[in-house]
Amino acid sequence: MSFDLDIGHASERGPRERLEDFAAVVRPTPQHEAHGVIAALADGVSSGGGGLEAAQTAVLTITGDYHATPPTWDTSVALDRLIGTCNAWLADHNRRRHPFKDQPLGMTTLTALVLRGHGYTLAHVGDTRAWLIRAGECALLTQDHCMGSGAFQNGLTRAVGMEDAVRVDHSEGDVQIGDIFVLTSDGVHGALKRAQIATIAAQGTAQEASQALVDKALAAGSRDNATALVIRVLGLAAALQDDAQRRARQLPVPQRLSEGDVLDDLAVMAQVASNGVHRLYKVRDRRNGALLALKTLHEARASDPEERAMLAHEAWLSARATERGARGLVRCIERDEPTYFYALFEWIEGKALHELLPERRFAVAEIVEGASAICRALGRLHQIGVIHRDVKPDNVHLGADGLWRLLDLGVALSGQEPKSLRALHAGTPSYINPEQWSDDPELSQATPQSDLFALGVTLYQWLTGHLPYGEIEPYQTGRYRRDPQAPSRRRPDVPIWLDHIVLKAVARDPRQRFETAEEFLLALERGASRPLQAPGGTPLMTRDPQAIWKVALAISVLFNLLLLYWLIFLPSR
Repeated sequence: MSFDLDIGHASERGPRERLEDFAAVVRPTPQHEAHGVIAALADGVSSGGGGLEAAQTAVLTITGDYHATPPTWDTSVALDRLIGTCNAWLADHNRRRHPFKDQPLGMTTLTALVLRGHGYTLAHVGDTRAWLIRAGECALLTQDHCMGSGAFQNGLTRAVGMEDAVRVDHSEGDVQIGDIFVLTSDGVHGALKRAQIATIAAQGTAQEASQALVDKALAAGSRDNATALVIRVLGLAAALQDDAQRRARQLPVPQRLSEGDVLDDLAVMAQVASNGVHRLYKVRDRRNGALLALKTLHEARASDPEERAMLAHEAWLSARATERGARGLVRCIERDEPTYFYALFEWIEGKALHELLPERRFAVAEIVEGASAICRALGRLHQIGVIHRDVKPDNVHLGADGLWRLLDLGVALSGQEPKSLRALHAGTPSYINPEQWSDDPELSQATPQSDLFALGVTLYQWLTGHLPYGEIEPYQTGRYRRDPQAPSRRRPDVPIWLDHIVLKAVARDPRQRFETAEEFLLALERGASRPLQAPGGTPLMTRDPQAIWKVALAISVLFNLLLLYWLIFLPSR
């Protein structure tokens, strides 16, 4: 459910020759509801008529592109990058126009407001303002970036398009039903007092209030364009990550459930798994009969705040990753007003790859099809800034519907994960790329390429039943001092073109591997029609940097043995 809002907007030229204010509000489409509602107001700084162009560019860029940003980005990050991009474009155009006196230059102030979940986020540059009226109190949410007041009001110290880089003020807070947000240009707040703005904004409809603010400002002698945008919050949107974390801290963890127990209209059919940290149940939703998977914490971990935060993050991330209908991932079901802390996922009949490998021998074509599906799922995650960190046969699932899926985002990184999860060296050692065992903090970080290496190891095992480097224990880097054997040497029906793909995916040198999931997928789809070149063998010095010293030691030992033999056994004269 999105916000229930009453929105009004009014803008007048006033005594100026031209109107150079611009404002817009954009509501999300159903598939982008999690992004929330965005509003923006800009006041163009005129130099030959370029102010309106700058104001329109800024507002339309921010409001037009905001909902296309990855859902896992923090709102402040999305706004900062969009404003930075717009600023770079305007600054470049101003620089190109500067030598031509008849060409208008354009800069603008900008205030952008996003209402998302149960909170708001503001991004601000210049002297437009944002106000929050709550329970009769009017709070100014922004700070003007100008040299002074009165006669110096137009002496801006910051504006979009003024310099190659722009510094944006960010702030955020909670949203309550009944809140009134007001965005104004200096033509309004320069002529009206705070108390007047609060009183007028609360009267009539939002449209009537915005028009009344503009009319009152012009009547009070405003010398500039006057624009007001009024947003009244009548109902809140669905909860987001912060709200999920709040529920994780507050709601109780259910005690161990048995078949027949009912929890929030979810009837327990069976306990599927328990590992001492989580319990997984198969449940039926009594509202619509749907089968679901209910995941909650083990009672022994019920009071662990870090485990609570990680499960809340997993549920939120699963919902965001599948909100645009992405295939190959398991969808999280968001439930209104839960009374206990748990996560709900769609139930998929079928088996994981690690269960299937001992039971059946997959045809090469089946394996390529399955690996392609997992590659697409990884591509979707990487596009929205998510790193899975635990790709392996246990988390590759073949559903009864014939679709391959990637499971378990429990240790995935999204940029909004809890600190404890970020610090966790997650993954299964045999599927972790060797540079993650490095002492260098930069090299040891998981990246999207780490997921592709793990998929390469999984594909190798899928084809051959063996791991390319054997079983790896943590920090056992010696295993990587040999190149893996080509899959066709273990399984002759594997074509050479697939050999090249697999060996490229699991190459010891990261520079030889695939850079993106799309590149990996393209190689699988092209197959023999456009095969990859055979990867070269890794040089000895790359596989074992200490090899030269070992060779030197061996030669030294041999020389000394020969010298000792000569001293002992050769006759003396």
